[in-house]
Amino acid sequence: MTNIYVGNLSFRATESELNEAFSQYGDVAKVSIIIDRETGRSRGFAFVEMGNSHEARAAIQGLNQSMLGDREITCNEARERESRPSGGGYGGGRGNSGYGNSGGKREYSSRGSRY
Repeated sequence: MTNIYVGNLSFRATESELNEAFSQYGDVAKVSIIIDRETGRSRGFAFVEMGNSHEARAAIQGLNQSMLGDREITCNEARERESRPSGGGYGGGRGNSGYGNSGGKREYSSRGSRY
């Protein structure tokens, strides 16, 4: 499998549109538009998996800097995701608040805010 990064997508782009565009170059195994967890909207990029590396290279060459909808997309072979430390910010995930109070209780100031 070859994984292709597709950037600068219109927020209205659909997985079926991407599938149709990439299918012109070969068999598409999977299309995934990346969605923002908080808003539920597209983050403006996607990944397309193609089973044949020759077809994937042809798709990258044919579709990079081409128009898809109202945007000029970018296509390149996806890189491996860099490993990131687990846990939330603010101290690496100790306790629920991230500040090392392992009892899981949140600390409040005298004004009633969490921090």
